[in-house]
Formats: sequence, structure tokens, C-alpha cells
Amino acid sequence: MAQLLVRNIEDVVVRKLKQKAAKDGISMEEEHRRILRESLLGNGKTQAVSFKDFLLTMPNVGDDSLFERKRSMPRKVDLGL
Repeated sequence: MAQLLVRNIEDVVVRKLKQKAAKDGISMEEEHRRILRESLLGNGKTQAVSFKDFLLTMPNVGDDSLFERKRSMPRKVDLGL
């Protein structure tokens, strides 16, 4: 397995990592591995939802006419030429 060395980490980040590892009862190194693994590979607790399925979860709050664009006469545009 490969090794990873991370330099120039802010003290507050190291302190938070140490606290989280202690809370979980594991080493800082294992906590670091878990954070990287979950952020890059996912934690397996959530499944990806397609955009279509996400849109279908939105409540129906009205008629589509609410989103119609009102057409009017063209307006004069100054292009600064």
C-alpha cells in the first residue's frame, strides 16, 4: 500500500483531527484514512440520485404558467460604440 505525507497543515486542523480520533477511539492516522476514504469513495450510506429523480422529489406548488416569460417590445440597448 502507498504512503501519503501531508505537510504544512494548520495547527487547528491537527488539533481537530486529534480530537475526532480520540472521540472515535482510533489513532489520528486511522482517522485521517477514514476521512480521505469517505470523502473520495463515499461512505456507502447514501446512494447517488439522478437529477431527474431529484427533481421528482420537489413538491408541486403551482401551475407552470407561474414561470412563463412575459414577452414585450424589444428594448433599446446601448452597446457603448
